[in-house]
Amino acid sequence: MSKSAERVKTGIDRLDAMLDGGVPAGSSVLIQGAPGVGKTTFGLQFLYEGAIRYHEPGLFVTFEEFPVSLYRDAQAMGWDFKELERQRRVRVVFTSPEIFLAGLQAPESLIAEFIQDWNVRRAVIDSVSLFKRVTTDPVRLREVYHHLVNGLKREGITSFLTVEDRMQGMTLEEEGRLGYVVDGIILLRYVEVESAMQRALTILKMRGVNHDRGIYRFSIGAGGIQIHERFTNLEGILSGTSYHSQMMPAKKRGR
Repeated sequence: MSKSAERVKTGIDRLDAMLDGGVPAGSSVLIQGAPGVGKTTFGLQFLYEGAIRYHEPGLFVTFEEFPVSLYRDAQAMGWDFKELERQRRVRVVFTSPEIFLAGLQAPESLIAEFIQDWNVRRAVIDSVSLFKRVTTDPVRLREVYHHLVNGLKREGITSFLTVEDRMQGMTLEEEGRLGYVVDGIILLRYVEVESAMQRALTILKMRGVNHDRGIYRFSIGAGGIQIHERFTNLEGILSGTSYHSQMMPAKKRGR
């Protein structure tokens, strides 16, 4: 298999099947969703499975949450990140967007030296929403995003970048146009189905992959993310409130 065709498995088996085998190696993938929907858990599982199943060292960079909180959240899923750190398989770093970006661009920095020393293959940046603190200029912000993504690619790292949004729908229209900079977007949503709240997942884009375009229910429990059945015969899932397609108003059916 050529380097460009190599795939990195997320370790979430159903998701890897939806991605026709996994994420292209070296890609940057945006994990987009509302607060509490499971973005950080996605990132933790990506690193845990990488370390345990695929022997790929990982780096979790957090800008808001102290490492002790992440250790606790991971332990609730059955993942001992403290032990993985002791084994030099996963490292959790608490820093600022400015310091991390500068370190990624400087070969002699501690961040760059660590990436080389540990041979980091996977990274999670939680959350890139905080890069808006670097600049208020949308043009400059897009440059910042490019520097981040290209810096990770230069090191041969496959990355998950979490971003928080409170929007409904399927697009990320924001300053810096982050959705255009990354290689892939996985959208997570809280949705109302028959008067009950559920979680939904869909792959909005993944460059170089003929991916599944369905919308699937997922849950979070011991062992992490579980992707379940595809939503069928429902409309408006990603708007947050669904309705049966056969009950769609005549105007929406094009009449």
